[in-house]
Amino acid sequence: MTAHGANIERLGTSSRGVILVAHGSREPGWAAPFERIRDRIAAEGMPVVVAYLERMAPDLNDAARELAAAGCEAAIVVPLFLGQGSHVREGLPKLVAAAMTVHPSLALTLADAIGEAPQVQEAIAEASLAAASIARRDPR
Repeated sequence: MTAHGANIERLGTSSRGVILVAHGSREPGWAAPFERIRDRIAAEGMPVVVAYLERMAPDLNDAARELAAAGCEAAIVVPLFLGQGSHVREGLPKLVAAAMTVHPSLALTLADAIGEAPQVQEAIAEASLAAASIARRDPR
C-alpha cells in the first residue's frame, strides 16, 4: 500500500477491479482486517481499493477515481457487511450511481453484502465453534 490518497494496489494489468466498502471508524487499527483482505485480492493481480462510508478515507468516489486512473474499465463494489442493512440497501446504491456519474469510464456493479455468501457464513460458524471449543477448555 502506498500513502493515503494513492492506496490502490497496482499489481497486474486487469481492466477490472474491486472496491471493498467498509463502514469506517475513528480507530485506525480497526481497518487492519480489511487491509489484509485487500492484500489477499491484490496478490492475485487484481486492482483493489478499500473505501469507507464514514470517518476514514478514501470514500467510494475517491476509490472509483483511483481505479479509473489505473486503467480499470469496470469494478465490483463489495460491501464488507454481514447483512443487507440500510447502508447496503439504500446508501451504497446511491453512492455507486453518483460515482459512475463522476467517473463514466468506470462501470460499477454492486454485489450483495459479503456476509450473505454461504462460504462467509460457514467460515464464521467454524470460527465461532472453534472459539467455543477453546472457551470450554479454558473457562477464564
